[in-house]
Amino acid sequence: IHELKVNCMQRRKLEIGSPDSSVSGSNHFKLIAADTACERIFTLNDVEHGRCKYGIVNLSGLGKNSLTVEMYDNLYFTNRKVCYVLPLRLECTIFILFLLEDQLGMLCSFKISTAWSCAWCLNPQADNCFSTGLSRRILVTNAVTGHRQTFNTSSDVLAQQFATQTPVLYNGCRSGEVFSIDIRQHSHRSQGWNAVRLFHDSAVTAINLLKTEQYLMVADMAGRIKLWDLRKLKCVKEYRGHHNEHTVLPLHISEEEGLLTAVGQDCYTRIWSLQDAHLLRTIPSPYPSATDSIPSVVFSSRLGGTRGVPGLLMAVRQDLYYFSYKTDDPYCIHTKNMDFSSLLSN
Repeated sequence: IHELKVNCMQRRKLEIGSPDSSVSGSNHFKLIAADTACERIFTLNDVEHGRCKYGIVNLSGLGKNSLTVEMYDNLYFTNRKVCYVLPLRLECTIFILFLLEDQLGMLCSFKISTAWSCAWCLNPQADNCFSTGLSRRILVTNAVTGHRQTFNTSSDVLAQQFATQTPVLYNGCRSGEVFSIDIRQHSHRSQGWNAVRLFHDSAVTAINLLKTEQYLMVADMAGRIKLWDLRKLKCVKEYRGHHNEHTVLPLHISEEEGLLTAVGQDCYTRIWSLQDAHLLRTIPSPYPSATDSIPSVVFSSRLGGTRGVPGLLMAVRQDLYYFSYKTDDPYCIHTKNMDFSSLLSN
């Protein structure tokens, strides 16, 4: 049944509206990312000369009888190249943390050197802190006071995520090393601040900490996706079929639905069962595969908020698509209602 629900997802193109008639829909999507409540998605769009602009898409109009979303462009954002974005929703406020070519912005700006990744800490013991993964070092900054703490590393830090139960930062490096930092420690390697250490054979492109914070999902540039048990420091599952050779590509985990989603460098979106690592479905891009047309996706059980709809959003080129997860397809409904116990007994 789990596999049937995924395979019954049908692609439907969304109508993108805008209250501002000056907003053009011809700019290609480069990236979409949902806020923590999945009420809105943050969009990054390509404009002329390799620069970017961003906007907010309101998902409140997404439902069974409506496939319309509202696009709001931020016309005051400078058209500079954006390397990474991190949308957050804290209480009633949405914060956008983004990396530019030479600076970090979050409603304010911090000058930094070349950056590869960033992460925001939601743990009360390190409130208002964010981390930036740089070339051979990590910079942890307090957004309120501006105080900085530096951790030197042996490789570029391409992926980061904070734990929520403890003030621990997990980092994935170009060398393939994954290690953790307790940011309450001093910033000297000799004092043993890197507690957890894991190793992949290729550059680490994404890390995702599961809710129990006992397991860490890690993807690399060899196309391997592994689930690590942080208590035993052992790989317990491997999700096969992902394609990547040299691109930093994110992972999307829905523990509520038990699904792992990733878009490969070959422009195919793949969905695995989180529990048994079985590849459930491979979705081709609506457009021919190209390095500048890799889809960006968001999967949630509640697109549009607590009363939202479940499904997958896919942005590719100038289009936005919706795949309904809990479909009303008669075949799926009929199959879900079948008595499988009688079939198995036969």
